[in-house]
Amino acid sequence: MPRQRRTILTGRVDLRTGSPALRTTPIFRFALAVMTTLCVAAPSRAQQTQTEEMERRARILATAPPDAAKVLFGRQQTGAPTSPRAIGSFARGCLAGATALPVDGDNWQVMRIARTRNWGHPDLIALLERLARRGPSVGWNGLLVGDISQPRGGPMLTGHASHQIGLDADIWLTPMPGRRLSRDERETMSATNVVASSWMDVDSEVWTPRHTAIIRAAAKESDVTRIFVNPAIKVALCREAGSDRSWLTKIRPMWGHNYHFHVRIACRDGDASCKDQDPPGAGDGCGKELQDWLALQRKAMFAPKRKGGGKPKPERFWTMDDLPGECRQVLVAR
Repeated sequence: MPRQRRTILTGRVDLRTGSPALRTTPIFRFALAVMTTLCVAAPSRAQQTQTEEMERRARILATAPPDAAKVLFGRQQTGAPTSPRAIGSFARGCLAGATALPVDGDNWQVMRIARTRNWGHPDLIALLERLARRGPSVGWNGLLVGDISQPRGGPMLTGHASHQIGLDADIWLTPMPGRRLSRDERETMSATNVVASSWMDVDSEVWTPRHTAIIRAAAKESDVTRIFVNPAIKVALCREAGSDRSWLTKIRPMWGHNYHFHVRIACRDGDASCKDQDPPGAGDGCGKELQDWLALQRKAMFAPKRKGGGKPKPERFWTMDDLPGECRQVLVAR
């Protein structure tokens, strides 16, 4: 993937103007296409029930070659029994020595258990447990944890482009209820969409100061380098941040992310094969950059859709040759 496109997908783009010149660039058109797909489809994708997820996987497996990397990594049910290592980049890599977040904790519950995506780098798992314990002190009863990574990382059969090296985790914007959810509830219940129908701000009927508090608590964790939220959510966070705005630098607007927030930690010391992102730019990100994201989002949601457009290009399935060489050893480690 060209660097410009990869930058957009990872939330590092700074669309500084909404000028006609920008609107004619390939970058703008690509960003708009990506955002249209994610904003319109991501809510349903994020909320797939177990039955819907299995149907989607079956459709992909029917067309994917047997040596597709997402097929090989998607079949793994256990972590590679080696020392922990994040290998490659967030959107093209794998994970050795992963740890599974227990599906039940005092202050967390794993959702969509059947996906087997509750694995991550031990440092990320420790952070999630720590944040879960802190939750009640900021009014958040506990975490409902969505996708982290597969047992050995790598590309997933469905959903995420990132989450491949065990350093990303999705946390639902729904506080944990005061009871243990059943297996069926975890596979079928929906998270809460906190974004208003205008896509320009949060929904005042569901957004509370507790949402700001738990995202702020996550951002203040020293290991956290980025938190991806819908641009409309960042509007609320900018408004409600108070006098200490330093943590807002880590809050990055990203398409979708209206049902959950996405926590990312940096490559770990000593993981020479891990490719990190540059630190976010200075400032709280509440000015022109945020307004550009909102404008793009609103345009995608409400602008007239062009008819036709031709057939979508068939998916190109990555093979192991597309991933770092070390991922071959991770895949076969026993």
